Amino acid sequence: MHIIRETIMGDQFFKALVVEEADKGVFIRKIKERSIQDLPSGDVLIRVHYSSLNYKDALSASGNRGVTRNYPHTPGIDAAGVIEESKNDSFQPGDKVLVTSYDLGMNTSGGFGQYIRVPGEWVVKLPGKLDMKESMSYGTAGFTAGMSVDKLIGSIQPADGEVLVTGATGGVGCMAVGILAGLGYPVTAVSGKPDAKGMLEKLGVKNVISREAFLEGSNRPLLKPRWSGVVDTVGGEILAAAIKSTLPLGVVTCCGNVASPDLPITVFPFILRGVTLVGIDSQNCPMTWRKQIWEKLSGEWKFEMPENLVAEISLKGLDHAVEAILKGQVKGRMLVNLDL
Repeated sequence: MHIIRETIMGDQFFKALVVEEADKGVFIRKIKERSIQDLPSGDVLIRVHYSSLNYKDALSASGNRGVTRNYPHTPGIDAAGVIEESKNDSFQPGDKVLVTSYDLGMNTSGGFGQYIRVPGEWVVKLPGKLDMKESMSYGTAGFTAGMSVDKLIGSIQPADGEVLVTGATGGVGCMAVGILAGLGYPVTAVSGKPDAKGMLEKLGVKNVISREAFLEGSNRPLLKPRWSGVVDTVGGEILAAAIKSTLPLGVVTCCGNVASPDLPITVFPFILRGVTLVGIDSQNCPMTWRKQIWEKLSGEWKFEMPENLVAEISLKGLDHAVEAILKGQVKGRMLVNLDL
């Protein structure tokens, strides 16, 4: 990664990761000093202290136009910081806030820069029991996990049986495991990383199943029912197998497609067992529900994260981390400290 310094007299500058298209289809990442004047319009200016790295950020940082249409661009779908300027009556300078989802980091300059300017309608005041670093240890991954858990616990109780979490070493998966285990649910995890068993057990997992073992014999239209609920983060054959093996009247949430966007399944689990499949869209979550989830993450759902669950990096560390997450080499969460 290159470090670039650009100066213009009389302007205010800040550091940011900038992704540029050097040649057609060839994208490079640089740390640059950007001007606050060049930020998009919005009624709230936020000094960002922490962000986090998500799979969608890695796609944006690699030139994926399904996520980000125009470059140069600063990714980062998460940001926690302090209000510096506000034209919105709901916020005052000095307020500690967080922003996740909406268009942040996709086509709006995001949290991998020390400043963002966004609409006030995107901003959530930081719940009193969470500091900025903790909020970004959760980030969009923890928020998505929270939405998934919220949909499950409205229908199933710990006594109803095992809850399955797929992609359990990923950001959403490990957060879902931590929340569910903390609430007393017996959690079984599916993971493609054999060396992650120790980390998952520290989070409270009762049983770990390899991806290969989970998919063995799963091509039948129905499987032996086992799960009272499922948090699926990967899609494809794994989601299909999870649905087929869910208990009658069980609930399955779906929030990802890293394995595949296709769902090879019949209607039998739905019409013969009454299984419910719930889609989770954290990007467009209504603000009322959004605030409720963050309050729960700061209170009754807050869990003690094992020391190795969250790795803290600087802007300089993002280049390597982006490549690692795209290759499936990251376990847990990557916290980005904008002050390092």
